Amino acid sequence: MFRKILIANRGEIALRIIQACRELGIPTVGVYSTADRDSLHATYADDDVCIGPPAAAQSYLNITSLVSAAEITGADAVHPGYGFLAENAYFAEVLADCGLGWIGPPPEVIRLMGDKAKARQTAAEAGVPVLPGSGDPLSSVEEAQGLASEVGFPVILKAAAGGGGRGMRIVRSAAELEKSFDTAAHEAEKAFGDGSVYLEKYLEEPRHIEFQVFGDRHGNVIHLGERECSIQRRHQKLIEESPSPALTPELRSRMGEAAVRLCTHVGYQNAGTVEFLLDRDGSFYFMEMNTRIQVEHPVTEMVTGVDLVKLQILVAAGERLNVRSGLAPRGHAIECRINAEDPVTFAPSPGRLTTFHVPGGPGVRVDTHGYEDYVIPPHYDSLVAKLITHGSDRAEAIARMRRALDFFVVEGIKTTIPLHREILDDPVFRSGRLSTRFMEGFQARRERAEEGA
Repeated sequence: MFRKILIANRGEIALRIIQACRELGIPTVGVYSTADRDSLHATYADDDVCIGPPAAAQSYLNITSLVSAAEITGADAVHPGYGFLAENAYFAEVLADCGLGWIGPPPEVIRLMGDKAKARQTAAEAGVPVLPGSGDPLSSVEEAQGLASEVGFPVILKAAAGGGGRGMRIVRSAAELEKSFDTAAHEAEKAFGDGSVYLEKYLEEPRHIEFQVFGDRHGNVIHLGERECSIQRRHQKLIEESPSPALTPELRSRMGEAAVRLCTHVGYQNAGTVEFLLDRDGSFYFMEMNTRIQVEHPVTEMVTGVDLVKLQILVAAGERLNVRSGLAPRGHAIECRINAEDPVTFAPSPGRLTTFHVPGGPGVRVDTHGYEDYVIPPHYDSLVAKLITHGSDRAEAIARMRRALDFFVVEGIKTTIPLHREILDDPVFRSGRLSTRFMEGFQARRERAEEGA
């Protein structure tokens, strides 16, 4: 087992990793930028090291500073959390060269599955369904035109080197393609340093379903069920739940087996997610793979009883998986991301938390690094807290979430709490008839209601 783990991250995920390490009896090192000097993860870690100024490039993305922090504190392993360097194969290789453990998948697998076009090819080789489209990144707009004509409009252009909605464009006609190709390539180059894009057939109203997977060093691979991630704005998730209202036991089994087959094919280790698009006719297609723990991992923990972060550490230390694949979900869980944003315009709202009261009661969990008088810095993502509820079924999970949102009091900044209340009251959400275009319909229903008021 590791002697001491450095957490190469900040915010709620850094605190979550500290909690897991504390239960395992492993000391931790928290790193922080000068903007995060008063953050809880720096307070609760056994050691803490300032690694630079607020800019992420000079602190949380500074590999030299992170390795130095590990060396001076005696850490022998690094947990990257999510974001920042969590899917950086070069970072994992540097750690190995320095004799430090990496709590994540092998760097060659990160590199393979991080390239969206190569990941798509690999999925096809493993016998996992993929959408019609380009096998390799497109070499020219002329190639894109020919392929789009072949698979039929609409199509979607995606950055080969990254995700999160950047370098992504939906194209509905040949007339739009040239401009969209140039825009997507430019965005991809700016965001990821690689302007390569690929093309896929675009599904109009699919669900976004991801499967939690795990692999160990001994060749064992499992899945722990799915999460419904269809409610998103500009490809950024807002609400997640498990199990999906759309999946039958038979479909869950088929999709889970496909996810495991892909992971086995690439020799996957540690935590990851295989992401699918589920069409209205029940067909599903590989979309991408995230080679890390996800923001929304708590909903899986709530319905399986498995501590995924502890399992990450144990597997990275060489232990065998002690959980069987395809555990039947126990009840239902929902997660709302509470962001420091205007709930209408989504403009960032950093600042001081003058009041911060988190809800409790049966079936309620709050993962947060916030506290009264804490200042949400403007330099990083806007996540303040993850509010998770669990119930015996979806209706009870929704009722508990609605109650918890009412008891969650945040003052001093704007948050997305009012938006989540509206979504949970929306009849389409309550019916479970979800798709990745849910927010478009929701906004239209909201505007009609305002006009009729």
